[in-house]
Amino acid sequence: MALRKVKGNLERMFDKNLTDLVRGIRNNKDNETKFIAQCIEEIKLELRQENISVKANAVAKLTYLQMMGYDVSWACFNVIEVMSSTKFTYKRIGYLAASQTFHPDTEVLMLTTNMVRKDLNSQSQYEAGLALSGLSCFISPDLARDLANDIMTLLSSTRPYLRKKAVLMMYKVFLRFPEALRPAFPRLKEKLEDPDSGVQSAAVNVVCELARKNPKNYLSLAPVFFKLMTTSTNNWMLIKIIKLFGALTPLEPRLGKKLIEPLTNLIHSTSAMSLLYECINTVIAVLISISSGMPNHSTSIQLCVQKLRILIEDSDQNLKYLGLLAMSKILKTHPKSVQSHKDLILQCLDDKDESIRLRALDLLYGMVSKKNLMEIVKKLMIHMDKAEGTSYRDELLSKIIEICSQNNYQHITNFEWYVSVLVELTRMEGTKHGPLVANQLLDVAIRVAAIRAFVVAQMALLLDNSHFITGFSQRASMCEVLFAAAWICGEFSEFLTDPKATLEALLRARVSTLPGHIQAVYVQNIMKLYGRILTSSGSDASMDEDMVAKAAVEEVSEMVAARLPSFVESSELEVQERASCALQLVKFVQKQLTKGQAAGLGAEIVSLFDGELNPVAPKAQKKVQVPEGLDLDEWINEPPPSESSDSEPEVQRPSLFATGNAENAYVESYQSSKPAELTQEEVQRNREARQQEQACNPNYLKGGGKLESKSGMFDVAEVPVAQLDLPVALKIPGLASSDHYLQKQKQTSSKKKVSTKKKKKSKKHKESSDEEELAAPLHVVNTDVGEMPEGATLSDGMDDDNNDLNDPHRALDVNLDEPLRAEETLPVRSHREAVKFEVTGEKKAKKKSSKKEEKVKKSKKQPIMMDLLQNGEHTNAPTEEPSNDFWLDHAEYEAMPDTSQSKLQVEENEKPKKKSSSKTKEKSKEKKKKKEKKVINEDSLVSSLAVEAPTFVPDLKQTMSNKDKNVLIVS
Repeated sequence: MALRKVKGNLERMFDKNLTDLVRGIRNNKDNETKFIAQCIEEIKLELRQENISVKANAVAKLTYLQMMGYDVSWACFNVIEVMSSTKFTYKRIGYLAASQTFHPDTEVLMLTTNMVRKDLNSQSQYEAGLALSGLSCFISPDLARDLANDIMTLLSSTRPYLRKKAVLMMYKVFLRFPEALRPAFPRLKEKLEDPDSGVQSAAVNVVCELARKNPKNYLSLAPVFFKLMTTSTNNWMLIKIIKLFGALTPLEPRLGKKLIEPLTNLIHSTSAMSLLYECINTVIAVLISISSGMPNHSTSIQLCVQKLRILIEDSDQNLKYLGLLAMSKILKTHPKSVQSHKDLILQCLDDKDESIRLRALDLLYGMVSKKNLMEIVKKLMIHMDKAEGTSYRDELLSKIIEICSQNNYQHITNFEWYVSVLVELTRMEGTKHGPLVANQLLDVAIRVAAIRAFVVAQMALLLDNSHFITGFSQRASMCEVLFAAAWICGEFSEFLTDPKATLEALLRARVSTLPGHIQAVYVQNIMKLYGRILTSSGSDASMDEDMVAKAAVEEVSEMVAARLPSFVESSELEVQERASCALQLVKFVQKQLTKGQAAGLGAEIVSLFDGELNPVAPKAQKKVQVPEGLDLDEWINEPPPSESSDSEPEVQRPSLFATGNAENAYVESYQSSKPAELTQEEVQRNREARQQEQACNPNYLKGGGKLESKSGMFDVAEVPVAQLDLPVALKIPGLASSDHYLQKQKQTSSKKKVSTKKKKKSKKHKESSDEEELAAPLHVVNTDVGEMPEGATLSDGMDDDNNDLNDPHRALDVNLDEPLRAEETLPVRSHREAVKFEVTGEKKAKKKSSKKEEKVKKSKKQPIMMDLLQNGEHTNAPTEEPSNDFWLDHAEYEAMPDTSQSKLQVEENEKPKKKSSSKTKEKSKEKKKKKEKKVINEDSLVSSLAVEAPTFVPDLKQTMSNKDKNVLIVS
């Protein structure tokens, strides 16, 4: 035996431990995979040995490999074997490996139930705590059901260390086994008043997490949490409690009135920024819920805004972000309090952190009014020109459009200014919001009829200068604006001053490079303009007789007929179909012109596009009723049978449109194409072309220049300025500028200020008069939601439910105030029984026992949880409602009737009952004294039992009770 032990120790000297494994992985970076594969083979050999220390070492190395991403699920049985070790150091390794490798769906978890139960009931608090910590990582519904009783017993432990871990573990039990919430809730409620601050904080955390999704079930705990908030000094626990109150306040408005004073005191006194932020958030929620019953709360709002300004001005980026986030919540209900800090918000746009800039943009969205809209948009556009990064520039563009279009353009008073802003946004580089700008142009042109002439003129200029938009690949998405421009010019062609020039712009050769859907719109609106030109001369009815008008129409028809074939050759089927139909129509008009029968054709072509298109409601499609007899889930054609198996490779078929030898074309198309190697002459030619291009490029810095000063910096004055001879102007003449409208607004506002000073009116009257004058818009907006199907009405309940059906908190939405039913008791295990040894002076085994001892034996077989349920401590029945005094104001409390006399009468009636109870207590004390006389020496008892039960000797000292040492329970 001794030789075997020495041999095992010598073998372990040469085993690799975890330190050797880590050092070896770092030294074998080139062959890391090969080294780890070799280590795994060594670990498998170590796991086959009988020595538990070798197995623990192997499991520790597997744990590290699992963190590196390797699959170690094949060693689950070995992990359980190390978990069952009697030595705490090895047990800790096993639980660590289990917490990382096991999950609720692991098949071997059923083998750990009894082992974990044994560790939970261990006399060592560290083993029980280790079991709780490991169980929280891999608990399954079956484990939660079987071990709920054992975890509940630890809630009443005398050690705060175990009580705290057990309270936190109950939250995981509730998520996996929701039926345990109602039986365990009274005991959890008791832990809110635990003398240990750690246990109390853990209970607060658990209740707050439960109430985060279902706050209405925990409204009865408001008095307890209010007491904790006003007495506790733990900032982290206060944060949790204040968050909970923020969720409870909308459910009980009376609670908000109670919270205002202590929360404002905390805001004044606390120096912890995290607590300050949560207090401000809760004050905002409270003021929203009690806004109707407590109108005079402007001081609290001003206090919150002042504190938030301190956070925003702080150099810490995290505090600045939180300040902006809380400010946006105040903005929703009290915009005027935040608008006074507009300068601070605009300064945040220049911050280096992009997240802070985006949060400042969200604030600007709510700070806009009719007075400052043009000014804010102008600053955002200047900031957009200087912005770096396409993502932030895209966010700026979308935010500008959101600010202007919010609530059906309620802040816009001059839509010509807004159209000029949209046109300027089309010249922004590197943005992906071309469709958004196009949709806004279409929406404004349709809704605001008064500015259609202005919009049509601007869109005609964009079509005529489309090369500014389509010339750069970075602005590919901005070509969507041409979609809107073509549609507007065609739909409202009566406002065009020169329809022929616009028609020529639509027929240019560069149009063929545009996306297919834009080409299709071009073709459709070419015909609209063509019909408008036919009727614009006023001699449509007498075209055959008017030779001048006939010549003009023939010229236009020839131009359209010559350029439409380029659209017919498009690869897009939609463009081909529209272009071929339009081409045949134009050819028909040409034939009628040659025959002299073209009178009235222009009116007939225009009639094809008559009728105004109205906007459609967003929910109109959902309102369309399915016709009777139509099954949308039924197959129109039977699906083909899937005869081919998955193992067969898919055969690539040649294209249906292949010409010539299809087989050769199929083979050649799938051959790997390698780039052709350039010759020396071609390389030299490309190098010379590149050097010439760099020499002609004024923005390219050439080498050899003496531009650096002695200090090593560039002198801007010495940089040569090259004159650019551009054939195309950088600016499009005729496009409106938003600066013109901003200057005009400033001039009108300054004139109004001068006139109000002369009249010497009061300040209030000045502000009201200015707002009324600015509130009158120059153009009327059609705010109709859109057309709906016949018989359908608009409703707000059409949105889909986004609630997660797999959310475990849905099962925890139960009424905790109802009495506990009989079937709701936790399951009780019946396989574990206690073995008792009764000792008098020497070791004797009694074969028969009295009836009293049998009753005691049966009662001790039942777990502690059932005793508590029978005694009524756990029945959750009629939980005490919070006292009405908590919800009453001071005036209501003084008006309450005096109930002290009735209480005295009840106490007098209960006096005889108290006497009887005191007699029973005296009898029980006498019985305990008799039992205490039968105390024996602990050392003699241990030595007497060492012969028959040697394996239990180390545990006997721990299982001995101080009060009753003659009864031992050996599990």
